[in-house]
Amino acid sequence: MPTIRPISDLRNNSNEISEFCRTSREPVFITKNGVGDMVVLSIDMYERQQAQLDLYAKLAEAEADIVAGSDSTGFFEFVKKQRVYTNE
Repeated sequence: MPTIRPISDLRNNSNEISEFCRTSREPVFITKNGVGDMVVLSIDMYERQQAQLDLYAKLAEAEADIVAGSDSTGFFEFVKKQRVYTNE
């Protein structure tokens, strides 16, 4: 069940909302005049979601290359190159 709070709680109970987001790793949905307005999320969860989106975009690009018949580097060659770059 999502956690929904009025926008006044963001002003009056920001520490409580922050603690909830960090410990539960869940977002808090903020309403304004009874209508959804924004979502509060811990920075850790935000960064995780952004990394997932980046990964999905790269996977979609790779899939499009495969469909287009691109002469791309094999997976193991790619991984080998990545390990060289990360060990420098």
